[in-house]
Amino acid sequence: MLKASCAVIETERLYLREMTENDFEALNKVLSDPEIMLYYPCEFDEEKVKNWIQRNIERYRIFGFGLWAVCLKETNEMIGDCGLTMQFINGQIKPEIGYHIRADKQRKGYAKEAASAVRDWTFSNTPFNIVYSYMKYTNEASARTAISYGCRQVDEFEDDVNGITKVFAVSRGSLL
Repeated sequence: MLKASCAVIETERLYLREMTENDFEALNKVLSDPEIMLYYPCEFDEEKVKNWIQRNIERYRIFGFGLWAVCLKETNEMIGDCGLTMQFINGQIKPEIGYHIRADKQRKGYAKEAASAVRDWTFSNTPFNIVYSYMKYTNEASARTAISYGCRQVDEFEDDVNGITKVFAVSRGSLL
């Protein structure tokens, strides 16, 4: 199994760290928000949020990465999650950068800043040469975020969950 390590990823305004059970309240504000979860099959209830945290704690143990807590340096406030996970995308398991930012902190560049840091961390700490982001075809904000950190659309396919899913990717070589 692939192992990497990440104590903390820092950017100009943010730091990303491993989630803990103490992050429940902050993450619940994000994942239970119907607007943020509009492109998921449903918003999360408390049990799903707890499972989300536990799943990421397990990912850290197995892979050395997962979705990390996105925190503001200025206040230490957790405003969402962003990180690297292994996802089933159009029939293949691929490394994917995912992100969720609390509604009142959106449109401030935090998702781009966090996703760019995760992209750079991935290319420095894993053997992956390409990372992906995928989303429901109507999720224009997520697509714009993917493009903002260097991705371009590489695939589109029909599925039972999203109807149509768009796939974006950026390669290690395209950043040179």
